[in-house]
Amino acid sequence: GLQIAEQNDVALVPGVLERGVAWLTRYQDKQVTLLQNHDNDPEHKKDWPRKSQADNLDAFVFMVLVDAGVTNDAMRDYLYRDRTNLAVYSMSMVGMALHKLGEQEKLDMILQNIGQYLEQDDENQTAWLNLPGGYWWHWYGSEYEAQAYYLKLLCRTDPKGEVAPRLVKYLLNNRKHATYWNSTRDTAICIEAMADFLKASGEDKPEMTVEVWYDGKLQKAVEITPANLFSFDNRLVLEGEALTDGEHVVELRRKGTGPLYYNAYQTNFTLEDFITAAGLEIKVQRKYYRLDRVDKTIKAAGSRGQVVDQKVEKYERVPLVNLAEVKSGDLVEIELEIDSRNDYEYLIFEDMKPAGFEPVDVRSGYAGNELGAYVEFRDNRVVFLVRALARGKHSVSYRMRAEIPGRFSALPTKASAMYAPELRGNSDEIKLQVVD
Repeated sequence: GLQIAEQNDVALVPGVLERGVAWLTRYQDKQVTLLQNHDNDPEHKKDWPRKSQADNLDAFVFMVLVDAGVTNDAMRDYLYRDRTNLAVYSMSMVGMALHKLGEQEKLDMILQNIGQYLEQDDENQTAWLNLPGGYWWHWYGSEYEAQAYYLKLLCRTDPKGEVAPRLVKYLLNNRKHATYWNSTRDTAICIEAMADFLKASGEDKPEMTVEVWYDGKLQKAVEITPANLFSFDNRLVLEGEALTDGEHVVELRRKGTGPLYYNAYQTNFTLEDFITAAGLEIKVQRKYYRLDRVDKTIKAAGSRGQVVDQKVEKYERVPLVNLAEVKSGDLVEIELEIDSRNDYEYLIFEDMKPAGFEPVDVRSGYAGNELGAYVEFRDNRVVFLVRALARGKHSVSYRMRAEIPGRFSALPTKASAMYAPELRGNSDEIKLQVVD
């Protein structure tokens, strides 16, 4: 923090930074001695203070001292030797120090070690580190700080590559509280990393004019410069009579230099008959199954301790496709398969039920489902209210019984964020036939 303050011409108390560097230098020298004691006496014949490997704190101190112009070759070699025992957070710190020292061969290996945790979503254009768990309570166990330090490393090694901007988008999408992440500390580090990215990639100095064309007609032209980078008018809304039936073409034309990022959202009332699935950052797929009872017995203890056969309830799931036929009285299971591209909070999933079917459970509340969701059984839908949804694939299910004969349509399941309505998705529609 003091180093960053000095780089930005913030007045410091004279001698404070120098005394801090001197203390850290002594600390690092002591840690090197402990490591050397272990190497010089591997069989523990002498009662020397020791430690067997460089740790995460050593990586932090090494990076700080390299930034201050203090280099310890022995600690550099120990950190490189023990790199696979370091947290990814700490490996990024070592990589930043190696970059400053010009140790390209060692830096390439560090990047390769970190790269094994890298995952990318081409559809959503995001990238992140799938970090191992087990030490979240340590300073180096913070997921977002680790992602941010990896971004800082990429800003030094490959700022205009594919991964860095995708990592920025991932960090932006995973703010926990809209304007910050989990704490003031990780928020400051994330913003610092993004500022490094803006500077390293040249995105802080655009000189361009962006035109928006709709069906061959110019709708809007905006000049973007460093002076208005965070304040230019970046929104165009087309509504009502401007949106007619049929196919339309939207073009973005750039004149000048600088990257162009864009998003497009559409809200419409559709008259199509069969409504298809949609969604990007959150997707939901609904599946219907007919439950056929099968005979199943288990061995259980009788009243006198003897072994007896006991019947248990068991069903076989038979998939139901669109326009499938079920009989009145059949038991049907509805499974919602959810694919979340980020960590989210306060989501709602509304499964529209077809007329002629009624849920088996009728009491709303926490039912111990896979999502820990509060379930509401309403007249025309079943609603799952989810407090927190982790990135990845999830599923939740409930049961209904076919009752009234006829042909019925179940409108798509709707997924949305309660406090961010632009996050939404829906499943396919399905039509079912109920016969006597």
